[in-house]
Amino acid sequence: LDTPVYMLGLLLLWVPGSSGDVVLTQTPLSLSVTPGGTVSISCKSSQSLKYSDGNTYLYWFQHKPGQSPQLLIYQVSNRYTGVPDRFTGSGAETDFTLTISSVQAEDAGVYYCLQAYQESNTLKTHKPKSTQGD
Repeated sequence: LDTPVYMLGLLLLWVPGSSGDVVLTQTPLSLSVTPGGTVSISCKSSQSLKYSDGNTYLYWFQHKPGQSPQLLIYQVSNRYTGVPDRFTGSGAETDFTLTISSVQAEDAGVYYCLQAYQESNTLKTHKPKSTQGD
């Protein structure tokens, strides 16, 4: 009996920054996961994402085909409302990790990290440009 395998896809992101371009690189680019397993996705930034206000504006999203991207984690490690606790964000400065424990079939999709920052009352985000030509 074959064990099902779930695919998680990743993107390399480019984000324009206020003090030079910020490049976010995710690894691995793709991976197969058996049900109940644990996976970690790395996101490395070309420069620190910690701002002068002391906050680090690094977000993790999940994107499933035919759906809008869903926010999982905000400001490195805070789970968005309704996100299961098996999704965990960690890291600081330039190195960040999304860990998914007890992987389920519904977790299949594309995951990406995003840099965003808040200036006064306006949240400024930058649409990532994928190297995969979408």
